[in-house]
Order: sequence, then structure tokens, then C-alpha cells
Amino acid sequence: MRTTLTLDPDVAARINKEAAKGDRTFKEIVNDALRRGLASPARPKKRFVQRTYAGGGFPPWEEIKRMLQDEDLERYK
Repeated sequence: MRTTLTLDPDVAARINKEAAKGDRTFKEIVNDALRRGLASPARPKKRFVQRTYAGGGFPPWEEIKRMLQDEDLERYK
């Protein structure tokens, strides 16, 4: 089967480098790589775990405002 395939420049460079060794053609390298990729089982996605702070909740709003004001004063001194 003949088809058009657009390769990223880095991929094409690696295939050309391999083909330049003279062992296999560009077509053989692409077909072998696709066969290996399609034959390998899909890797399961890693489970994402969101880390949380269990320190008893948020500080009171007045404390948050004071901390932000102190930060602003320090930043613009």
C-alpha cells in the first residue's frame, strides 16, 4: 500500500541516519518501527494523586490578609 506520511524532522533524521548504514531501506525501517509499536501493549497511565495539606484547614481570612499585606510591604521596600 502506498500512502503519504509526514514525519517530524527529528524522526526523519533518525530514520535517514539508520538507512545510511546500508543494512535496510527507509521503507523497511519505518515498517519495522510501526510493527513494533503496534505490537507492544499500551502502557497503563500512571494514576495521578493530588497531595493535600492536612494541617487543619485554612487560617482565618484576617490572617491571610495580614500575610499578604506583609508580603507586599516586603516586596516593595
